[in-house]
Amino acid sequence: MSDNFQLNFSLKGFTSILIGAYLFIAGYLLEAILNNVTPLETLSPKAKEICTITIVFAFFLLASFTLFYMGKRNASQLKINLWNDKTKAAVKKYSSVSAVILISLIVLMNLELTNYLAPTFLVFYGTLLFLFKHKERKNLLVLSGLSLLLAIMCFLIPTYWSSSLSILGIAHVAYGVVIKEYRAKELNLRNKLNSEI
Repeated sequence: MSDNFQLNFSLKGFTSILIGAYLFIAGYLLEAILNNVTPLETLSPKAKEICTITIVFAFFLLASFTLFYMGKRNASQLKINLWNDKTKAAVKKYSSVSAVILISLIVLMNLELTNYLAPTFLVFYGTLLFLFKHKERKNLLVLSGLSLLLAIMCFLIPTYWSSSLSILGIAHVAYGVVIKEYRAKELNLRNKLNSEI
């Protein structure tokens, strides 16, 4: 069984762009609801809590579906198996860390420690990115480090949470664009070398 883990369930290209967009939109919606910028100003605190949990859950659900769909698409294009031992282990790791993130955010909301929601999410998200780095893709360490740096900023300046989520979302989009352009240039170079031979 070939090792196709690096091809499936990765944050390369369009996958990273979509996840960054989801993160940016989720951060914007959370800021709008929590700062009473929307017509939903009359919502009770309990309704705002439900909206917040729904947005965070929707982000994880969309990100998970994006990873799965793009992994399935890559596997079918390359005619390789989607599931092997490494991809199954990665999905278990991803699921367990995602569950820990969601549970910890819900516990913090119930304890009314809202200033620690964004830093906790950013720390766990940076840890999740660190767990899925590969020898060939050390660029994920940049996103992981950025996430941890933004978490520290949120601990020091609690009102910085919205900007932190926006910055991380934009960084994901930029990472996806750079990797996509790099892959396109690499493919063009290979085609040119093959045509010369």
